[in-house]
Amino acid sequence: MSKNLIALLLILASLLGALGELNGWLLPTLSWPFTVSREVPFLSCAEELAPYLAADGRVHWFGWLGMLTLLLAGLYLLIRRSSSLRLPPEYAKRVARFRKIRRGYWSLIAFGVIMLLAAMDQCLVGKRALLVVYNGEWYSPALTRAVLRGEEFGLKGAEACAETDYRALRDRLGQPGVSGFVIMPPVPYDPTMDAAPFPSEELIWRDGILCGPDGRTPYNGLACRLYDNGQPHLRQRFRSGLPDGHVQGWLQDRTEIYTATYKEGKLVSEHIRGELKVSQFMQLTPAESERKVYYHPAPPFTGGHLLGTNSQGADILAYLYGGLQVNIKAALLYLPIIYLIGLTMGMLMGYFGGRFDLVTQRFIEILSQVPFLFVVMIVSDFVPMQLRGLFLILSLLAMFGWMHMTYLVRTATMKEKTRDYVSAARVMGAGTCHILLRHILPNLRGIVVTLIPFSVAALIFSLASLDYLGFGLPDTYASWGRLLNDGLSKLSSPWVVSSAFFALVGTLLIVTFIGESVREASDPRRHSYYE
Repeated sequence: MSKNLIALLLILASLLGALGELNGWLLPTLSWPFTVSREVPFLSCAEELAPYLAADGRVHWFGWLGMLTLLLAGLYLLIRRSSSLRLPPEYAKRVARFRKIRRGYWSLIAFGVIMLLAAMDQCLVGKRALLVVYNGEWYSPALTRAVLRGEEFGLKGAEACAETDYRALRDRLGQPGVSGFVIMPPVPYDPTMDAAPFPSEELIWRDGILCGPDGRTPYNGLACRLYDNGQPHLRQRFRSGLPDGHVQGWLQDRTEIYTATYKEGKLVSEHIRGELKVSQFMQLTPAESERKVYYHPAPPFTGGHLLGTNSQGADILAYLYGGLQVNIKAALLYLPIIYLIGLTMGMLMGYFGGRFDLVTQRFIEILSQVPFLFVVMIVSDFVPMQLRGLFLILSLLAMFGWMHMTYLVRTATMKEKTRDYVSAARVMGAGTCHILLRHILPNLRGIVVTLIPFSVAALIFSLASLDYLGFGLPDTYASWGRLLNDGLSKLSSPWVVSSAFFALVGTLLIVTFIGESVREASDPRRHSYYE
């Protein structure tokens, strides 16, 4: 890919993100900085400071900073003198050696595919429809920040005042005599705060015996009749296909009004509360037959859930996708912070040495002895609920995460400052900042590139560990650690813990393979300089 093409893509992305914020669009990936700014209160400011950049009464400066960064990066690439992004010969050799390491090369391709899928955001996973056509009007709820209420689509009662349930609207518009259609994402559930109804399968009556979904095996267990909203209306236990035990019936407000007792398929007693007669209550029962209901956590391949649901009723596939996006957002925010601090402190320690180096080392040693988990517990108790979230956790992780690279950068800087090119720069009158940024920093790229995959793996593992212990992100964020905790507390539903385990371990293995391959390709002990 040429330099100019990359520059144009960056400029186009920044312009689209800015237009999307001003017009209320919700664009995949490009709206992430503005979404983060909305989640953290101090990442936005009052409308009076920049009214022409305001949206929903606030100026989300963090999002605008992200768009400005993309724009400046694109303009910088356009005005560069070189016509292509060619690597220096030494780094080109490292890339060639990396491609020969198959596990790292294919892991990098797999990670790129994962990043591409995560960048598609609500186009793949979400409860909002991609497209709704109703009475000749076209709507794209998933691509706009505006909330469309049910009255827009002819819904009545309480549904008219609430946000539209597009899964229910899809079923309604698909009925005969109702014009329009709904296109949902491939996984039509939000990662969090979107409890799916209980999945169910229809049971079949055969010669007076209730059989399972296969129509052959007599059914044992609870069978229900459901209202249209998925709530049970009549619940009855069967044994060998015949009613056995108690039958319970509810109205839609969950008021129990009917009980009956069966023994070996024969009615023993029945009772109805209130003024309704038994015949009147049975007329309220939906016309559909008995169904087998899978209460949460529901197993895979039931009710349209490919990997099942967790104990809160969230679709596991959507939850895993949301957890992946949280990890990527965290890495994009976390890595620049710790590398800025770590590289700066390491270069200053190695370049100046002496008393500054000694004092900084003692400070790092003291800070490294502070128990991180205790700090998280204390901060979680004192910080207000509205300030808890991804930014707080990343701030705590960044407080301790920059120290592991400082000594490596310090050692490399001490070696580089004795080189002849640094001495020549001093003789020519170059200042300290010029020497550090233009001469020493470019020679530290190998350390930075090698450490990045391991920093990503450490971040993912840290977030999962904190969420597993209950000191991590709030429930509004999808978390693989919380899903792992949920699965381990319900081992009778093995699909929950296995989904979280394979997602976490698979991602860590891919990132670790990339890091090991980069380190192997950059190791001077394995490859000579003249190779």
